[in-house]
Amino acid sequence: MILVMMTDPQTPFRLRYSLYFLLKASNPCNYSLIIKHIRKQIIFALKNKYLHYLCALMMRKHSFVLILIAMMAFASCKSEYEKLRASSDVELVYKKALEYYSKKDYYKAQNLLEQILGRYRGKKEAEDLYVKYAYTHYYQGNYILAASYFQNFANTYLTSPLREEAAYMSAYSNYLQSPDYKLDQTYTNKAIDEMQTFVNTFPKSERVKEANKLIDDLRAKLEKKAFEEGLLYYNLKQYQSATIAFGNMLKEFPDSKNVEKIRYFIVKSNFTLAENSIYSKKLSRYQETLLAAELFKEKFPKSKDRKEIDSILKETKTHIKKLENDGHQDKSAGYRS
Repeated sequence: MILVMMTDPQTPFRLRYSLYFLLKASNPCNYSLIIKHIRKQIIFALKNKYLHYLCALMMRKHSFVLILIAMMAFASCKSEYEKLRASSDVELVYKKALEYYSKKDYYKAQNLLEQILGRYRGKKEAEDLYVKYAYTHYYQGNYILAASYFQNFANTYLTSPLREEAAYMSAYSNYLQSPDYKLDQTYTNKAIDEMQTFVNTFPKSERVKEANKLIDDLRAKLEKKAFEEGLLYYNLKQYQSATIAFGNMLKEFPDSKNVEKIRYFIVKSNFTLAENSIYSKKLSRYQETLLAAELFKEKFPKSKDRKEIDSILKETKTHIKKLENDGHQDKSAGYRS
């Protein structure tokens, strides 16, 4: 059948060339070479619009022979990696795992390292293998697992020279998982905690400077989230929630570059809340506005919003005076009765 295909004028020359190799193959394991050739020719045929030929080929009886040969070749000739996966030769698997790792084939390296890690426990190679195994997850973008394995190493091998690197990489893997400020910031907080722990544990490390920079980046993200939340409450006219959110932000980020804006919105939120409050709560809320406005003037005497704050302060004092007078009148009326 193969001879028929080779002599068939409709068979593309490059495919006939591959079939010639098939006839020469005396060892069944040479079929892997043939299959590679045939695969190339099929791609060639598709690229050169020989699709009609491939369809016709599948309709002929001799195509079954070709498919059968291909199946036999795949079944009888395992790749080197597949053989290693089934191998019990620990030293060989170890050697090949490192080769795959050096070639940046992290998927294969990971599977082979996973296969032998337990066999090297307690040996001098164990530390290096474990860290490399964690890196295979890291380089494939599996940061959750990478962080877990790096941290586990740092917590287990306390005297290892690789502990510092593993501790940093655990924190950095969490840093890479930190999402946009609009989303949940669990990994951001986790990365900050780990980076700070790293700085405290390895104060003389060359990575401390970078760790501090990353902490600043992460805190800036949390700060932006907190400010946007306060602003959202303000825009939704939930002034009490806005006051609380901005107040908490001042406690958490006292050195924020947005302190002036934060205090401005605290004044505005307090004032608007007081104006829209029931009578019994107006006085206390205007008094809170008064304190916030005076503090703003003290801290930012040259602010571009100074004029607006002065106006709010003046109006607030007027309201307080009126409410206090009303209170005195009510008390006097009670005494007379």
